[in-house]
Amino acid sequence: MIQAGLGAYAIAIPALLLVLLASAEAIWPRRALVLGRSPRWRTHALFFISNAVMGRLLSFLVVVGVAANWADTHKFGVLNLVALPFWVEAAIAFIVLDFAVWLQHFYMHRSPLLWRMHAVHHSDRDLDVTTALRFHPFELIVSTFYKSVIVALLGVPLLVALAFEVWLNANALFNHSNIRLPRKLDRILRLFLVTPDMHLVHHSTRAEEQKHNFGFALTVWDRCFGTYSAESIVGAENQKIGLAEINDSRPSGFIWSMKQPMT
Repeated sequence: MIQAGLGAYAIAIPALLLVLLASAEAIWPRRALVLGRSPRWRTHALFFISNAVMGRLLSFLVVVGVAANWADTHKFGVLNLVALPFWVEAAIAFIVLDFAVWLQHFYMHRSPLLWRMHAVHHSDRDLDVTTALRFHPFELIVSTFYKSVIVALLGVPLLVALAFEVWLNANALFNHSNIRLPRKLDRILRLFLVTPDMHLVHHSTRAEEQKHNFGFALTVWDRCFGTYSAESIVGAENQKIGLAEINDSRPSGFIWSMKQPMT
């Protein structure tokens, strides 16, 4: 019952944020869209539905919440071996999980097999809040199992595990959004959090720039491992988004996008 209630918040909060950011994009757009909203938004909505169905199927095997419950029941994982205040456990879990997500993203760009899945996300020729929904179900499967293993090994409490999922999804929606932040605000935020302009660099058509700014939330990992880049070498206004080898409207189609890892 508790998990179901928390799960509802985990859906409702990002959904509300998506609506708010989409509205902000219409008022303060950062860049003009190349392919526009339609049919991209329809395609990304279909990705969301497909991944929701896949997530439901995965729930019969393992999901992050199930992994957290299992670790608690069996007193498994690092945090279950030591007695720490709850807020300390939460802080440790957030930091470790955020690094784990950064590391997964890093290897998505290094492994040819993982890149075939992740390239679906990068093939979008525009960047807006709905791009955060554009992940192939294959990548969802890999990500779910990976995060579930980390949650179990660390012994993350259920409430913290679900709160982290909300945090991760909210940050992904924010830093993929096509909103123009005041420069001063952007500079302050990116000391800690990945901003839209910072993540914009990662979606460059230039392969060398795709190897920068892997963070989805905290910027500390890119700064520590030398993968931080403030801006594209051609400037944010001139930077092209997507994959260099795809310069047509195919990424806006759902069927083509679903078949992309197999081509």
